[in-house]
Amino acid sequence: MKKDPIDAKFQFESGKVLEFAKEENGLHIEIVKALSGVDKYMKSLTTSPKSITIPVQGTIVKPKITLAQTNTYGIEELIGEGTSDYSHSIPQRIHNLLLGTAKFNGVLIPKGGTFSFDDTVGDISSTTGYQPAYIIKDGKTILGDGGGICQVSTTLFRAVLNTGLPIAEYHAHAYRVGYYENDSKPGLDATVFGPTVDFKFVNDTQASILIQTSADEENHKLYFKFYGKKDDRSIQLTAPLVYDVTSAPDPQFQDDPTLPKGTTKQIDFAAPGTKVSYSYKVTKGNTVTFQKDFLNVYQPWRAVFLVGTAG
Repeated sequence: MKKDPIDAKFQFESGKVLEFAKEENGLHIEIVKALSGVDKYMKSLTTSPKSITIPVQGTIVKPKITLAQTNTYGIEELIGEGTSDYSHSIPQRIHNLLLGTAKFNGVLIPKGGTFSFDDTVGDISSTTGYQPAYIIKDGKTILGDGGGICQVSTTLFRAVLNTGLPIAEYHAHAYRVGYYENDSKPGLDATVFGPTVDFKFVNDTQASILIQTSADEENHKLYFKFYGKKDDRSIQLTAPLVYDVTSAPDPQFQDDPTLPKGTTKQIDFAAPGTKVSYSYKVTKGNTVTFQKDFLNVYQPWRAVFLVGTAG
């Protein structure tokens, strides 16, 4: 049993890093040892049981980021940002992406640190406030807790590209999702599905990086801004090349005895198959510090309709 430590959070305002939320210690309780002690006692019982005390040991787990370290972070200015447009999202999807975005606001990435989306966002379920919305799982679009969280990872991914940071783990979606093409060509999306599908990147700058997030709910825009210290890096990001486009398969109709007869409900949406390629290169002086050639292969996707059969 454990309670994870919570790092301090900050905000950048008027050229300074200010306190946002104080850190909290975590706690690791040695449940296995305690249960072993109980088991040993139970096996030693005779006809005359007696009361005993079995100690339960706990260890304080310190957070990595504390308010006391504020002056050591070297954060001076905006160094990059990413945006995305979530227009046409259903209310549950909007709820989830706003909730997920808030998890990243004020997060600080230490110099040299590897950042994990899954570790930062934490548990995505109804118990943490997420609502059912469409997700991609096992080759299907289904309702699942946290649908919309990939709008957050996509926005973060774009901020990483625009800042010129090395990418440690990346995955594209299985098929083209219209939300990510509201303001972009295909290819600039990043999917996550914890704990096995993550988006990770490395802070190889001279200072810590502070993430600040915001949402323009009227215009359906998400923003990730990175604050830190600029260096002489330059970024080359080619425009996505879209090719080998194939038509979506014919729609599929499935009988559903839970829907009234004569009712039709669409649960999956058609998308053409596509290959998308682009290159990302980061250079400092005459040295290439990171280079990745993206090739995203999006499957053609059929529309699926449920047809009511209930009398």
